[in-house]
Amino acid sequence: MYMGYAQSLAWLEQLVAEVETRPALVAGRVVPFVIPSHPVLPAAARLLQGSPLVLGAQNCGWADGPWTGEVSPSMLAELGVGLVEIGHAERRRYFAEDEAMIALKVSAAVDAGLTPLLCVGEPEVLEPEAAADTVFGQIKAAVSGDWSLASKLVIAYEPVWAIGAPEPASAAYVSQAVGTLRSALAQHGLARLPIIYGGSAKPGLLPQLDGVSGLFLGRFAHDASNFGRVLDEALSFCTADAPKTPSKGH
Repeated sequence: MYMGYAQSLAWLEQLVAEVETRPALVAGRVVPFVIPSHPVLPAAARLLQGSPLVLGAQNCGWADGPWTGEVSPSMLAELGVGLVEIGHAERRRYFAEDEAMIALKVSAAVDAGLTPLLCVGEPEVLEPEAAADTVFGQIKAAVSGDWSLASKLVIAYEPVWAIGAPEPASAAYVSQAVGTLRSALAQHGLARLPIIYGGSAKPGLLPQLDGVSGLFLGRFAHDASNFGRVLDEALSFCTADAPKTPSKGH
């Protein structure tokens, strides 16, 4: 909600320009995405038509029906949305979204053909192994223990204490936490699940990370050139068999 309607569209045009100057993105080894506010989505879908940029939504309801004020996953799909953010720390804290509600939304999103971008993260600084345990529990709850459903997710690992902080969590902390998490997921055949890092993420961080699939940008993506810099970092460090998912902005 940092931008109004017109400003959001102008910003999206800048992001499209950043993508168009990087023809290597068409190969799909790096998958850029953007998540504007709900009222912008129809116009955004038109702006992004033909672009490698994937359109996302910041939230969804858990079903069609009499849920005043919500937006159903099926309507988002109809608008051309490809992924939907679920369980952001702000939704959990300020809108009382608990694990049961998040699980309903994840299931509904998948049923509508959307990719859930599941936001997870420990509320306070922990040892990396303990942080990974917390996140693993959040993922398990979000899919109600159905690991086949978990295979359809993209995980946005955002330590809550790092969101809005002057600096992101240290590269060593993130890499160790994600490595431990991947080991736990490997027991369910999900060692290669896309896990992107958010929490004051910015250019220069991605090359320092190990085992992380990409970045989940917030305020630093408000400058479209930063978005482009992260795309370049992702293109430089990705390999043919390890797609990167580098970027998002509100």
